[in-house]
Amino acid sequence: MGMYEPIRHDDVEKEQEEEMRGVRHSVEGEDDVEMAVHARSGTAIPNACHASNKIEEESSKQKRHQQQRLVSLDVFRGVTVALMIFVDDAGGILPAINHSPWDGLTLADFVMPFFLFIVGISLALTYKKLSCRAVATRKAILRALKLLMLGLFLQGGFFHGLNDLTYGVDIEHMRWMGILQRIAIAYLLAALCEIWLKGDGNVNLASSLLSQYRFQWALVLMLSTLYLSLLYGLYVPDWEYRIPIETSSSPPKLFSVKCGVRGDTGPACNAVGMIDRKILGIQHLYKRPVYARTQQCSINFPNNGPLPSDAPSWCQAPFDPEGLLSSVMAIVSCFVGLHYGHIIVHYKVTMSELAFLSLPKVYIFFTSFSPHIQDHRDRIFHWMFTSSCLVVLGLGLNLCGMHFNKALYTFSYMCFTAGVAGILFAGIYFMVDVCGCRRPTFVMEWMGIHALMLYILAACNVLPVFLQGFYWSRPRNNILTLIGIGR
Repeated sequence: MGMYEPIRHDDVEKEQEEEMRGVRHSVEGEDDVEMAVHARSGTAIPNACHASNKIEEESSKQKRHQQQRLVSLDVFRGVTVALMIFVDDAGGILPAINHSPWDGLTLADFVMPFFLFIVGISLALTYKKLSCRAVATRKAILRALKLLMLGLFLQGGFFHGLNDLTYGVDIEHMRWMGILQRIAIAYLLAALCEIWLKGDGNVNLASSLLSQYRFQWALVLMLSTLYLSLLYGLYVPDWEYRIPIETSSSPPKLFSVKCGVRGDTGPACNAVGMIDRKILGIQHLYKRPVYARTQQCSINFPNNGPLPSDAPSWCQAPFDPEGLLSSVMAIVSCFVGLHYGHIIVHYKVTMSELAFLSLPKVYIFFTSFSPHIQDHRDRIFHWMFTSSCLVVLGLGLNLCGMHFNKALYTFSYMCFTAGVAGILFAGIYFMVDVCGCRRPTFVMEWMGIHALMLYILAACNVLPVFLQGFYWSRPRNNILTLIGIGR
């Protein structure tokens, strides 16, 4: 990446000169989840869509030299990837950091909201300026489709557990939703809104920032209202499901679940699960639901274990933690990140001004009233104020009975996790982009740049399954067994 140059204004004369020449800078980010944040993007060129292909070819040669990364966002993404790997590997040993069996919040439950928050920030910077909305829309749709297909391949059943290496997938029981699929949906909707639903005026105050993106905030309000209305308003009737008996040729065992309620947020009778069963089909949901670790369903609570003798009938029912209705509220997390990115775009800091800062002069950040320091202070103030409001709102709703719940992606869970994400990002931004402390965060920065690759190798068990696929004499004689993994 070379030496880091923070986000800066283009000189007015240079912008005018480029506009006269019709030069278009690319606004395209990196592939999918990684989505590099480009600090510079092209000036808008009216009626430029007909020549976009030729202009793109010319600008693509200059893109690598022109793009600049917001290093704090790479570091934040790397921290999230490291957190994901840690909770995946250590969650079974330390239940306190593993996903909450149902209501509650643990360390693992922050991973998904953090990723969605990061996607939102990236989109705000990627689409800061547009030369052709149609071209940007086409690229956003293609990028979302690639991410969606990758998610289907990785989480649809092609890669199995370490002790269950098989070949082939039964499409009748293939899982449709998943982590990458949810990110793809949130990315596409937020990208389309950023392309089409934003004003063109200048932003000087927080009120004008809200006004310029009022249509996006209206959509957020609509999504939140839709989610809350369906979650608490839909009537959930009785339902049933079947579990095949592996050791017998007899037909699958039938389980009946009694509901007949409205507004329930328990594992059995919530509207999130009902919508997924009706639309996706119960055979396409996640077969190892998180509520199987609840005290009602496991004698080894909070770990997985055998069913208690008086276990309720719903304990073995499939449930997708990345379902349709819960993804509606997950999209809102992405829009919160988009708002934080707008603050970066509209409260700018020039390169020469940033160069004035150094670690021994950090105190100037709090004492100086010069314009370049004020820009940093404005950014961090807006982030911290918004984050604090979200955290307080989330805690208040949780105390009032709307519990934190990742599986349902409740409104209180969205508010609290988005607020924590904003506080963490503001801290990393101050340390990395303001104070210039890049050396201690180099590993996290590298992990953030290669987030998608690390996700595929680590979280999806691609590398362990690949190693397990090569054996001698018997399938159990593989490299993983040799080093004590997968026994």
